[in-house]
Amino acid sequence: MIVVTGATGTVGSEVTRLLAGRGEPVRVMTREPSKVAALPAVEVVRGDFDDPGSLAGVARGAEAVFLLSAPGPWVPRHDEAMIAAARAAGVRKVVKVSAIGTGEEHEGAKVGGWHLAGEQELRSSGLEWTILRPSSFASNVLRWVPQVRAGQPVPNTTGQGRQGVIDPRDVAEVAVTALTSDEHVRTVLTLTGPELLSVPDMAKALGETLGRVVETVDVPLEVYRTQMIAAGVDPEFADVAVNGSRMVAQDGNARLTPDVERVLGRAPRTFLTWATDHSAAFTLG
Repeated sequence: MIVVTGATGTVGSEVTRLLAGRGEPVRVMTREPSKVAALPAVEVVRGDFDDPGSLAGVARGAEAVFLLSAPGPWVPRHDEAMIAAARAAGVRKVVKVSAIGTGEEHEGAKVGGWHLAGEQELRSSGLEWTILRPSSFASNVLRWVPQVRAGQPVPNTTGQGRQGVIDPRDVAEVAVTALTSDEHVRTVLTLTGPELLSVPDMAKALGETLGRVVETVDVPLEVYRTQMIAAGVDPEFADVAVNGSRMVAQDGNARLTPDVERVLGRAPRTFLTWATDHSAAFTLG
């Protein structure tokens, strides 16, 4: 039995689909079971990272856990709770989704601070583990849907800064390999796409798939922070987002690794492939 957390998200839902397609018994944890589509061999259970009693039931009888929590200052607490439940239940392996550069420093600030404590907890847990550190997801550009549909420029908070943008489907495939084999135990895998791309690069590629120009507009970081706060975003979250954008703008995340190809035996998908496969999202109202 493999437990999948974060199963309603982009990566978690794909991990669930891939595992089910292989015939693996899967138990999906969610606070809202009604949001998870029924799949053969998939057991859907209610669980909450902030309810230790529910986590005990989620982990009971499982062999492995896919650990993914929505980004935010609560991640260390969620990681610790799930790892504790996994140990208590006799789970053998945990595969955790972290973030590229976790533990590094940029201008005096720790990168991936929300994930560092969970990584450290997992390493010292006595469990078998694999840590996945993906770069920026291609699917993040779905935030542009309103502007693209309206023919407006898309916001750019990172200037010409480039990243090894990765298709989340590749992250899911790597996770499934780590969950179902012992080849990557006690390994940190830094997952990137095959090319370094800036926001203008991605806008150009998206425009190619749509048959029209997608323009960008630079958004100053102080304006970006103000917009997030006005939208109800927690100030701590906003500060992390701003610092991340600043780092990217300075090419602090301009790195590519061979880890996806090493695990999957093929090159990672390009952003253009992702954009082509998801172009309908930008055109259908």
